[in-house]
Amino acid sequence: MSRVGIVLGGGGVSGAAYELGCLMALRLATEWDPNEADVIVGTSAGSTVAAITRSDGLHVNLLVRGQEDQADVTARISQLLYKKQDFTGFGRWMRRGILPGLRNPGVSLVLGAPGRFSPVGIGDWVEHLIGDKAHDWPEKATVCVAFDLDARDRVAFGTESAPDVTLYEAAAASSAVPIVFDPYVIDGTPYVDGGIASGTHADLVLANPDPLDLVLVIAPMASEESSLTAHPLESVLDRVGRKSLEEEIGMIQRAWPDTDIVILRPRKPVLRAMRPNPMDPARAVPTFVATLASMRTRLASADTWGVLRKHLT
Repeated sequence: MSRVGIVLGGGGVSGAAYELGCLMALRLATEWDPNEADVIVGTSAGSTVAAITRSDGLHVNLLVRGQEDQADVTARISQLLYKKQDFTGFGRWMRRGILPGLRNPGVSLVLGAPGRFSPVGIGDWVEHLIGDKAHDWPEKATVCVAFDLDARDRVAFGTESAPDVTLYEAAAASSAVPIVFDPYVIDGTPYVDGGIASGTHADLVLANPDPLDLVLVIAPMASEESSLTAHPLESVLDRVGRKSLEEEIGMIQRAWPDTDIVILRPRKPVLRAMRPNPMDPARAVPTFVATLASMRTRLASADTWGVLRKHLT
């Protein structure tokens, strides 16, 4: 059996729906269970999908339950995920974001910014999806990437160098998008979205003891296409995501020249469903449905199917 790694990038609520659609389509096409992967690396929304995958939660009724319609799903996600709070933490923002940002302008300006919502909601959402497993850590290699505000560096939860945490803590820390959510604090250390450093962190698969035969990357925020109605910011974020991913793929190829790499990114029909606001719960169901439809042709393409058949069937 081939050794396989899965990389799940960030992308908000719709990005998670895209990744779930990709993984379910992959399983339907190959009969291979993504939970069999030797290692899974998740960033931001990808950390939640990693938790779902490692908890055997990839089921068709994961998003839509019982007799729910799209409005019901949107309301359920919103109620769990987005817990409003008073704006606090301006002193923290001044110390960790504004002052350093004045010296080195850029994304660092938003680090530590007060969020409209409590990051506790992210953990609640993960617990809602996978139950008691949210309070544990998978036996199989699983990495969830966050950004340490104090150290100003990424932290790969699930590795020996990172603190011991639970799945819901790791997902909350990894997904705490600045300004949207407050930083998530674990043992006194504030963490924000791992996408601050990279949308994918694909290079972390190189920590696997043995070279992998296949690395599957699902990158919601590194699209090579755009819809006619795309917001200008979408192109900027995709360009940044592509640049980071290209560098990480280069590292993998240099270290493991024989490893096959498959990258799945949203194309125009899916982009129309998942954007312009990937944090909008109303985008979840349309994105999931559009992804399943698009994967029928994407996975069947000659170059992709040849690699998947070689390693997963």
